[in-house]
Amino acid sequence: MNGSSELKNQLEEIYTCYNRREFVHPDPLEFLYRYHHTADREIAGLVASGLAYGRVNQILKSTAVVLDELGSAPSEFLSGMELHDISELLTDFKHRFTAGTEIAAYLHAISTIQRDYGLVGSFFESLPGKLSYMEALDKFTEEVLFRMRYCHGEVCHLLPRPSRGSACKRLHLFMRWMVRKDTVDPGGWCMVGPSKLIVPVDVHMHRVGIRLGFTARKSADSVTALEITEGFRKVSPEDPVKYDFALTRYGIQGLTRCELFSGLLN
Repeated sequence: MNGSSELKNQLEEIYTCYNRREFVHPDPLEFLYRYHHTADREIAGLVASGLAYGRVNQILKSTAVVLDELGSAPSEFLSGMELHDISELLTDFKHRFTAGTEIAAYLHAISTIQRDYGLVGSFFESLPGKLSYMEALDKFTEEVLFRMRYCHGEVCHLLPRPSRGSACKRLHLFMRWMVRKDTVDPGGWCMVGPSKLIVPVDVHMHRVGIRLGFTARKSADSVTALEITEGFRKVSPEDPVKYDFALTRYGIQGLTRCELFSGLLN
C-alpha cells in the first residue's frame, strides 16, 4: 500500500472531487437537507437511517412517506401526539420487515427522548464519561428500545445493537450525518467529536477497506468496521470518517472508470 502521506493526498483529491451534494442522490441523507433545526434533523436522520435497508428506491419512498406525514417541523408535530395517534397516522405503512406500529413506536420513543433531554444528542452528554463510544451507542439503542416497550431479545429492524457484533452501518451513518459538518454532512451536534466516529461499513466501504489493506476480514461486522476506522484514523486522526461519502461514490454512483478511484483502488 502507498505511504500514509501519498495515501492522504489521494484521499484528499477524491474528497475534493466527490464530497459534493450533486453526488448525494440516491442517498437517504438527502432528507436531512429539508430541515434547519437540529431537533427536526435528528428525527429525519433516525427515520432515514433506520429505514436504510433494502433497495434504495424503496428506502427513499418509505422515508418520504413517513416524513411527509410529520410535516415541516417533525419534532414539534410529534411532541403533541400520543403513541396511538402516531400509529393511526401510519396504519398502512410497510417497509420490508417494518410495519406502521414499529415505526410509530420508534418515532414516539425519539420524541420522548427529545422531551426529556432537549435533543437526542444531549442524551449522550448525560452518560458517564468513562463509557467508550461504542458503549454509549449501545446505551442509546437500549434507551430507544426501552421507550418502545420492546422486551429483552425482541428484534427492532430500525435500530441495530452494537453489543450484538453488527457493523451497525445505519447507526454509524446517522452519527456521521449529525456530528460532521461539511458540504455533504449537515451536522447539528457538538456533543460528540468527529474523532470518535466509526466508519459505516456497507459492501462498498468493505471493498474499499480491503483494497486499502485496512482489513482482510470477509464479513462486514463490528470488528471489520473498527479495523477500517483505525486504518483511516492513521490518515485523518481528527476525522476518520471524512472520506466515507466520497469513497462510497465509487460503487454507488458507478464511477469505476474514474482515474482517481482506479489509481487508488485497482
